[in-house]
This record gives sequence, C-alpha cells and structure tokens, in this order.
Amino acid sequence: MKTHFDIEFLEDATEKLKAIAHPIRFVIVDLLFHNEKMSVTEIHEKLDIEQAVASHHLRILKNQSVLAVSRDGKNSYYSLAHPSYYKIVQALIQS
Repeated sequence: MKTHFDIEFLEDATEKLKAIAHPIRFVIVDLLFHNEKMSVTEIHEKLDIEQAVASHHLRILKNQSVLAVSRDGKNSYYSLAHPSYYKIVQALIQS
C-alpha cells in the first residue's frame, strides 16, 4: 500500500481510533467535550456504570493520549487531550 503517511503515524492513529471505538469510551469523549473536565466519580455516576468500569475505560483513553489527567489533591480530573478528538464523534453523529 503506497501512501504519503508513514507507518508509525498510521499505527498510532489506528490505536487511537480503536480506543475511541467502544460505546462507553465514545460517550466519555462526548461527555468530556461538553463538560471540559470530570472526575471518575462524575463520569461513572453520569453513565450509570461501576467506578471500576469507568476507570478501566479512562485508562485506555489516557494510555492512547486521547485524554489528559490533572490532579487536585486526591481527585483526578480527566479532559480531552485535544478538543479535536470530539470531531471524530461529531462526524459519526452527523453521518
């Protein structure tokens, strides 16, 4: 396959898309776009899922650099690493 993208970029982009492509993580990206930053507690309560489940999905998104984490005392707050990640969600909503 000939392309002007290098293989490292393509692999990284594919992994980010895979991370977002889960229903819960898709909704997390949407939530964080509209709420700027949220704690694990706020996310699991809003989605009505177990805190451990929310933490698992947040870790996947964080490991792919889709999310950024900031700490305030004992609390961790998640936000989109780049607001442009929401464009992926937005494009699929509009299609």
